[in-house]
Amino acid sequence: MLMDTSDEWIVQRTGVRERRFVEPGVGASHLGTAAARKAIGKAGIAVDDIGLVVFATLSPDYYFPGAGVLVQQQLGMPTVGALDVRDQCTGFLYGLSVAEAYVKGGFHDYVLVIGAETHSPGLNFTTAGRDTAVIFGDGAGAVVVGPADSGRGILSSHLHSEGKYARELCVEAPTFLSNPWITKDMLEAGRHFPRMNGRYVFTHAVRRFPEVIREALAKNGLALSDLSLLVPHQANLRITQAVGEALGLPEGKVFSNIEKYGNTTAASIPIALDECVEGGRLREGDLVCLAAFGSGFTWASALIRW
Repeated sequence: MLMDTSDEWIVQRTGVRERRFVEPGVGASHLGTAAARKAIGKAGIAVDDIGLVVFATLSPDYYFPGAGVLVQQQLGMPTVGALDVRDQCTGFLYGLSVAEAYVKGGFHDYVLVIGAETHSPGLNFTTAGRDTAVIFGDGAGAVVVGPADSGRGILSSHLHSEGKYARELCVEAPTFLSNPWITKDMLEAGRHFPRMNGRYVFTHAVRRFPEVIREALAKNGLALSDLSLLVPHQANLRITQAVGEALGLPEGKVFSNIEKYGNTTAASIPIALDECVEGGRLREGDLVCLAAFGSGFTWASALIRW
């Protein structure tokens, strides 16, 4: 046994039943590239049509450079711009807002947005790390953002942060606040593993999720009754259920797949979107809200007319 836990304990506290872990040597860029190929194919365009790569991750292959440039190379793209977004669980929505701005501003016809994570090499698989190790999994998803007919596509994006809570969910080391930036003492103390104040995160998440979802609807003169589907970041099943209850949304209008993949941070929303498309959950004209909350604290939403 790696830690003092049980399947029943994990499912009751998180809703997670399965997770995926990468093989040694597989990085977030490799998962992201595979997801990107699928997204580009579904969009019916060529790799060379992409004008910008936006890569959201907390687990890049290298501390630097970012993973976006690695995708550019792996896809054999022209020398397009590539940038990384480091907003953790909210990263995909921050990246989506960047793509929205570039396309609506006329700078690019198509922007590739990727969310990919390889958490497994950075987790503490002992009882001391149980609260985070049982939640997080590896995965990737991607979308292509391009021109849309009037009244369709991304209607608006809404981004927020509150840095005074940064240490409630963070990885403390390595850190450039220290010289040297990593020490034996840091490693022995486990400061390179994620630390989370679970109750604090839960309390803030169940307040911020509804706020930012209502903000998106109000911005567009719409009501909760107009919403076809809510696709939240898959943080914890109890958070998703609490948000649905706070908004008065029936279970069928709140998408959840955390039981299969765990919390895949920046990858969770694009993975969920792909499952919604594959499973026929989205139809033309549907009003879909994407929402996330995570480390930072950061939170965000995007309202989309499908």
